[in-house]
This record gives sequence, structure tokens and C-alpha cells, in this order.
Amino acid sequence: MSQPMTHADRPWLDPEAEPFIKVQSVSKHFGDFTAVDGVDLDIYKGELFCLLGGSGCGKSTLLRMLAGFETPSSGSIIIDGANMNHVPPYERPVNMMFQSYALFPHMTVESNIAYGLKRDGLAKAEVAHKVEEMLAMVELMQFRKRKPHQLSGGQRQRVALARSLVKQPKVLLLDEPLAALDKRLREQTQFELMNIQDKVGVTFVVVTHDQEEAMTLSTRIAVMDAGRFMQIGTPTEIYEFPTSRLVANFIGNANMFEGRITENGQDHVIVQSKSPECQIYIDHGLSIQEGTRVWVALRPEKIRISKQVPDNDGYNMIKGMVDDIGYLGGTSTYRIKIDDDRIVEITSPNQARPKDGNPPIDWDEEVYLSWDAANSVVLTK
Repeated sequence: MSQPMTHADRPWLDPEAEPFIKVQSVSKHFGDFTAVDGVDLDIYKGELFCLLGGSGCGKSTLLRMLAGFETPSSGSIIIDGANMNHVPPYERPVNMMFQSYALFPHMTVESNIAYGLKRDGLAKAEVAHKVEEMLAMVELMQFRKRKPHQLSGGQRQRVALARSLVKQPKVLLLDEPLAALDKRLREQTQFELMNIQDKVGVTFVVVTHDQEEAMTLSTRIAVMDAGRFMQIGTPTEIYEFPTSRLVANFIGNANMFEGRITENGQDHVIVQSKSPECQIYIDHGLSIQEGTRVWVALRPEKIRISKQVPDNDGYNMIKGMVDDIGYLGGTSTYRIKIDDDRIVEITSPNQARPKDGNPPIDWDEEVYLSWDAANSVVLTK
């Protein structure tokens, strides 16, 4: 029987826990351009933390400041209690794994892994022992004598990871570590990376633009945009409880219904959407005045689709026409055109095989969409 999660598992919930990495009011300017804009961030020992955002949001600049390749224009970076602002990269308790892997093409796998240890002047026997441990951990023992061009993309990624970890850094920084891999290998390698991180116990900070990768890998995610953090939280918090339309749309897909609050009770809220037919009932109160303009976010998988009128007491339902269907095997995606010509997207599991081979819902059919009151997220920005 699994044990309940504790503050030891989630140190960010413990007010007594001391962050291992502290980013305090850090900004970085390049001339008139502000790449990172006064951010604060606490990362705890043993976390696998993801910085997530689109191109140019500032995530890689922040990672380079953690590594020491860039100096903050203002603010401070503290790792394990020591201020790193004026500490050069080679003296920091961190290592960095680059997107390109940067392996030495003329060296074998074991020589690539051993390179940093030899540069540090470790005894030959100690180098051999550490390299052996790393080869076993990343399951490359049989490839030790091969050179990078003789390896697959996933194998090269594991060599780069082993080389980064062999010096036992306190923090490993990973810049888009899986970007060079194809989709299937990337998904497989995500779990390998998690298992390795769990074994070594090193704090990982990963930069990625891939939402699914961040959701799969991380203990927590910081969503960045224009040099600032939009939201910081666990994958579940970020996905199920976004604090803005930007976050809701960046993490997965979200259908947005714009409207105004017409009733705000202690235990419920009613939003009249722009679609006259659609009144949205939310099963909890909010500290928002009646009449306030809001957006209600609904994830595609939270919406039901049916040819029959649902029994929803007139709330949380809307009629539309099937505009497009995407059959994905395990699921189908439906794009439904509603009365104001907007498209609502629904993802529905294909739990039963159609008896006659025809889809249960087809193009240009009239359908009804409905959802539970608990699945609506009200956003004010």
C-alpha cells in the first residue's frame, strides 16, 4: 500500500525547508533588451525542476546564469548557501549538459566520460572505477570502445549524461536534453532520465520548450514568458489550476469561453458566456465581483460529446456541429463549431469498437457538449 506524500517528498510545502538554489530578484539585460526580468525562484535539493517556455522567453539565459556563463545584471544566485555571482563556471558545484551533447568525436565512450576526471588529476584507478559505475548506470558497458558516430542518438545522449554526472556535481543543468531525439525515443528517454536522477540524487534543472516533456519529467515547473515567471507549480497544479490564459493555452489545449459573472454565491458562481445558449455553473465561490469579465477554461478531455440533449439543468452545455474529426486510435479529437462560429475541441477515448465500422459521431452531425461544474477554471487575465 503506497504511503501518503509528505513535506519530505515535497519540500516546497515545508516553510522550514531550506532551498538548495535561490534565485533572488535576478535580471539580465543585453543593451536595451531585458532577457530576464527580476525573477525569484527557490529550488530544493533532489528536485527535477523544469524551466518551460517558448523561444526567447529567457529560460536559457537563466540557465546560463546558473552555470556562470552569464553574469546577472542585478540580483543574486545562491547555491548550497554560497553566493555564485562572482564565481567562475569551473569553480561552481554545477555541470551543464548541452543540447548538442558536445562529445569529442575522436574519443571512445569511456574516454569521453573520463575526460573531466583526468583533467582534475584523479588517480588512474579512481578514474577507471568512476567510469565503470557510470557505464553501468547508463547501460552502455558494451559500447565503451565505440566512438560517438557509431552510436544512436539516444546512446549519445546517455554518454553526455554520464560525462556530466561522473564528477558528482551538486546541480546538473540540462539545456533541451532530448530535443535531438525522435518522438518515440524521446518518450522512452524521459523515463530513463528520471530513473537516473532518482539513483544519483543530484538536483536537475532542465530547460525545455516541450510541454509534455516538462509534465513527464519534473517535480515542479516554472512557466516563463518575456523574462518573467507566469506560474510555478507541480505538473498537476499547472495543468489543472492555471492562473492565466497564457499558462492554460501553453500547457496542453484549453477551450476558452469569455463571459461575465452574473451570480456569485458562497458555494457557486454563474458565468454568462458570449454564446447566449451557454450559462456556466462553477461549484465554488470566488472573490470576484458580479459583472466582472472573465474567461472559463475547459480542457478538451473534460468535455463530453453526445447526440442526445444532456440532463444538465440548462447549465454547462452547448450545441454545435461536427466540423472535423481526428481519429488517433485510443482517442478521437472532435472540432465542434458552435453558434458564434468558434471551434471547441474535445478529446474522447475510444473505449469500444464500433460494431459496423462506422464512427459513433460523424462529420456535419449536430451534437451536444457538456461538462461537470468542477472542471471549469475561471481566469481573470
